[in-house]
Amino acid sequence: MKKIDIDDELYQYIASNTQSIGESASTILRRLLNLSDGTNAPVETTTKTEQEPPVVEVQEQAEQESSPEPSNENVEEAAETVTASTQVKGNVFNVLNKEELAMQKGVVGRFLFILAALYRTHKKDFANVLEIKGRDRVYFATSKEALLESGSSMNPKNITDTEYWVMTNSNTTRKKMMLHEVALCLGYSADEAEKIRDYL
Repeated sequence: MKKIDIDDELYQYIASNTQSIGESASTILRRLLNLSDGTNAPVETTTKTEQEPPVVEVQEQAEQESSPEPSNENVEEAAETVTASTQVKGNVFNVLNKEELAMQKGVVGRFLFILAALYRTHKKDFANVLEIKGRDRVYFATSKEALLESGSSMNPKNITDTEYWVMTNSNTTRKKMMLHEVALCLGYSADEAEKIRDYL
């Protein structure tokens, strides 16, 4: 089996099309490309552009099938609707891959992986995490130095592919509490926040 590197946006799109727990990326891609197990030729698809999110392309294809000549105005409206819902009501459960999560190194690795997934899903609102603080410590900052200044033994770590840093020198219970608070401040319900916390 070959291994390939893919960017975060493509990974998120593949993960968002998971239909069952434990489904492999190969299975998802085969389904999306209409490939059978023994065939390597994809069914005809429309040309993809880099600037439009994959979800929007699916919407455009559906409109083309139902209407012979869709207007540009309708396609633009659909793109705006899908983009807005993706940004505002993104769901980290569509991004978190349990297999990859299990491969992370220890509690700190899983902690950073979950925070990175939350960031990818809620980039615009992620700055809200800077308000989450302990009695004497700052938990999140936009620089390593800011965390180090707020206390000793912080062991700051960068949340992958973000400008945010997080304190990691705390026990697992504290990290779970931090994840719970992050989920709540990003708009998840208490039940969803508990599920996110329990991924740790």
